Formats: sequence, C-alpha cells, structure tokens
Amino acid sequence: MGIQINEDRWCVLTQSLDAASVAANTSAEQDFTVTGLKAGDFVQVSKPALSAGLVISTARVKAKDTLSITFGNLTGSPIDPAAEAYQIYVLRPEKTFTSVTL
Repeated sequence: MGIQINEDRWCVLTQSLDAASVAANTSAEQDFTVTGLKAGDFVQVSKPALSAGLVISTARVKAKDTLSITFGNLTGSPIDPAAEAYQIYVLRPEKTFTSVTL
C-alpha cells in the first residue's frame, strides 16, 4: 500500500453544553470545556433542538480543551437555551498549507 501522507483525523462527539442567556439583538461568544480539543482543530457544532431566533454563527477551538461558540439572538428578547447534548464534528489535519496544492 505504501506510505500515506497527510492522514487527517476526525471524529464526531456528543457533549452536554449549557449555554448562558444571549441578550436581545446581539451576539456573544461563550466558552465550553471539551477535553481533547487542540489548537488547530477545525470544529462544526450542531445544536439538537430549535430555539427560535437563536443561531450559531461560528465555532472554534480557542485553546487546548476550550470550544468557543458564537451565539446570535435575532429577537427583541433574551434567549436562555436549555442544556442539551450538542454534536461536535472535529477535524484534526496532519498538515496545513499556505496555498492550494492539488
């Protein structure tokens, strides 16, 4: 088979997260502990239940074991989402590039 180069690693994990209330007509980044995350990991987050007017705009690994999610509130009232088991897709690239090399 030979040598495989750029063997990226990925997983999908489920973790209970309890987001704080998000003020009306604003966005706010919130941090959560997710053991095993490393700087350089790419993440995508899926909230299991609908909270009308609440959106997830970005998710990132802020530091080792720290997931940061930016929530946006599109309504005129605060939204306090319930604790839920979020799904988190994690991609850990073996190597990153500064330009496209195909």
